[in-house]
Amino acid sequence: MLVVTRYVVPAEEVEEFRRQCRAAVEALVACPGCTAASAGPALDDPAVWTLSTSWESVGAYRRALSSYQVKLVAVPLMYRAVDEPSAFESLISWTSGTGLQERATAIAADPGRGDHGGRAG
Repeated sequence: MLVVTRYVVPAEEVEEFRRQCRAAVEALVACPGCTAASAGPALDDPAVWTLSTSWESVGAYRRALSSYQVKLVAVPLMYRAVDEPSAFESLISWTSGTGLQERATAIAADPGRGDHGGRAG
């Protein structure tokens, strides 16, 4: 599972925001199930930042959000995020250790929508 949050950070707030991102990354990677985390600005627009984390499962991510340290430092930062979808299922991935992997969706079909988690087919 991949979680990507975007932020618009005014130039005068960059140093404080960077400090908050570091604290958030430290809190998130300390949680069981977190496999990676990174934060930084866009190369073509330094006012746009992203905080990205990878998780073994949606359950691991949800449990992390319940952690005291995450609630203390990461959740307040996440409230600043651009309001858009941020949690993504990783169906196709590649790492140097495992190569290319493809997985079936873990999202249950929504009987009320008549589809499989919003995917076509």
